[in-house]
Amino acid sequence: MSSDEICPECNQKWDGYWCKPCNSKHFQNDFNNWTSGNDKIDKFIRDVQLNTNDDLGVIEWIPYDKFEDVKQIGKGGYGTIHYARRIDGQIHEWDIENQQWKRYRKEVEVALKNFDNFVNFNDVLNEMEIHLKTYFKFASIRVYGITQDPETHSYMMVLEYAAGGNLREYLKINFNNINWLQKLYKLYDLSERLMNIHELDIVHQDFHPGNILSSDFKNSYIRISDFGLSKLIGTNPNNPEKKNVVGVLPYIAPEVLSGDEEYTKAADVYSFGIITYEIVTGLPPYPDIPHDEDLAIKICDGLRPKIPFHVPKLITRTIMRCWDARVTYRPTFKELKDELEKYYDDYFNYLEFGENKDSEIVIQIKKVEKFSANQGSTNTTTTTTTTTTTPLNYQTHPQAIYTSRLLNYSKLPKPKNEGNFERELEELTKSFSHINTNDDIDEF
Repeated sequence: MSSDEICPECNQKWDGYWCKPCNSKHFQNDFNNWTSGNDKIDKFIRDVQLNTNDDLGVIEWIPYDKFEDVKQIGKGGYGTIHYARRIDGQIHEWDIENQQWKRYRKEVEVALKNFDNFVNFNDVLNEMEIHLKTYFKFASIRVYGITQDPETHSYMMVLEYAAGGNLREYLKINFNNINWLQKLYKLYDLSERLMNIHELDIVHQDFHPGNILSSDFKNSYIRISDFGLSKLIGTNPNNPEKKNVVGVLPYIAPEVLSGDEEYTKAADVYSFGIITYEIVTGLPPYPDIPHDEDLAIKICDGLRPKIPFHVPKLITRTIMRCWDARVTYRPTFKELKDELEKYYDDYFNYLEFGENKDSEIVIQIKKVEKFSANQGSTNTTTTTTTTTTTPLNYQTHPQAIYTSRLLNYSKLPKPKNEGNFERELEELTKSFSHINTNDDIDEF
């Protein structure tokens, strides 16, 4: 057994830098040196510290004076987000010689999310717990700990800062420069993140582009945020507020809006269908009408955003399957991930190596690009570099609200699909039950 497999403190096996028994003891020895002022928060932080298996799972009580350049950068339905620079760095490993924690990444950028609108600290801790679970499944942004604003006394969760912002703002500015390879990758990447979340039996419940973040949407991974409404399936069955419908209206599944069903994994899939529409068209759902009870009624009656005819039919089918009013007909995120990964791989191998010329997705994207070129579209390139950024130009109704809020509407109709929806979806499914290599690329 080599020396780097033995902890120099306790002489037990370790991985070379993180000895859980020793580090748990170091954390425990420090418990009397800090407090959040709230017993529940203190216990939560201490339990995480005692049980973490490496430094990535460490959270801390972080005094507010460890932050500089604090400034508000966003406000949603469930709190305000501030930007800050953390100046003390994150715990990395125990310095045996100096008997203190070694820290790294000093001057790291962070986001501070306050909880003014939460009723109790259980909501705060629930969100933190889910962030910790999903971060290790490569699905969410990292949580560093909790702090408290000394002026307002509101507690704030300290999160990884996503410099690239959220998906909605990214699409609005950059959509005309996003090629189909990038769109397919984003859809595949996003479906995998949600698959990982669902594998933990967690449902997001407030899934929309404002909660999809990245440090760099073009070159980095997508991460999911804002788990304030999320829950582990099966928990709190007697919650008297469970019937409350909260979220962004266009992304909420009709069975949730109507009160027919509680929020399930299938409702997250519905939200993904709307987001997929947004990624492939660049347009948010229903931007030109009020997001009110009338829209909720229409959604329950089968209204969906209109998918342009020049979107690849395989992607149209994916979207329609996701937002089917028949809950059991929706795919799982495992099915979506496998499907979208194949589309991405086929198109990538076609562009890079000239393979898969007869793949359905390749044929359809070539049709789309030919149509776009004929229309003089700015979004025809298949290269990965651009020199200009042309924001999308669309009008948003003043009552089209894309932040989460309470949406308790009464007496909504039972969810159903619009008249021809099921026939059109069936025809799409049948048409792609085999590969048709004789498609004429000039025809749609």
